[in-house]
Amino acid sequence: MSQIEDAVAQHYTTGALTERVRDALQASGVDPDAATVADLKAGDEFHTGGVAATDHLFAQLAPTHATRVLDIGCGIGGTSRYVVDHYDSNVTGVDLTPEFVETAIALSDLVGLSQKMSFQVGSALDLPVPDAGFDLAVMLHVGMNIDDKAGLFSEVARALATGGTFALFDVMGGSIDEPLAFPLPWSTLPETSFVDSPDVYKNAAAAAGMELVAENDRTEFAIAFFQEVFERVAESGPAPLGIHLMMGETAPEKFQNYVANLEAGRIRPTEMIFKKTG
Repeated sequence: MSQIEDAVAQHYTTGALTERVRDALQASGVDPDAATVADLKAGDEFHTGGVAATDHLFAQLAPTHATRVLDIGCGIGGTSRYVVDHYDSNVTGVDLTPEFVETAIALSDLVGLSQKMSFQVGSALDLPVPDAGFDLAVMLHVGMNIDDKAGLFSEVARALATGGTFALFDVMGGSIDEPLAFPLPWSTLPETSFVDSPDVYKNAAAAAGMELVAENDRTEFAIAFFQEVFERVAESGPAPLGIHLMMGETAPEKFQNYVANLEAGRIRPTEMIFKKTG
């Protein structure tokens, strides 16, 4: 693991995460030992828009039970469990942060889906998976921690079978070229934040033999999502279970800075879907 990757993993490590998720379920009125995939959704989709964003992306993909899925930067396994629950696909999740992987395994065992998925600690730049082993790779809010976009796409292309799909949802550079306000959900300091323009992604994809087939600017969706979240918190306080569990005590400041950057036009949440042509 590189020095930057180690720093990224430390950023996401908050301690005793599995136990805190179980406590949050209990506080939400859910028996942690009888939780369902749906019960976890308030806190296991660590990206802008949560499960609504996942729904939007996967509606364009429609995997089947035969689709071999790779979840890059899987976090605590929310998207992986979504895929198994909705499509009965087999999923392999990879993440830099050991605590995330430990929690992903524990929660997938808890909801009875572990037979359809596996989780490993690893880097998106050196995926611990076989060549051409997957039909679909997904990556949600991971690229902001990866400087080497060319290396990322090259490695994803290696892991995908010919004709495979790479679908991602990342925070990309917006129309205003200004320094970002920190801390942010993905990085406390600029040194581990690598927000790049959509063109950087598209150029890296083309160099790796991937063709862009869809691109969606999700800025308005993100603004509406956070407006609803802030209104709900102002009215009734933060829910026990939420992605704030993975963000530590500075979660409110990170959310506020995210929205400030978003409204200023410095960032642009964007979906892209690519096909491996070679």
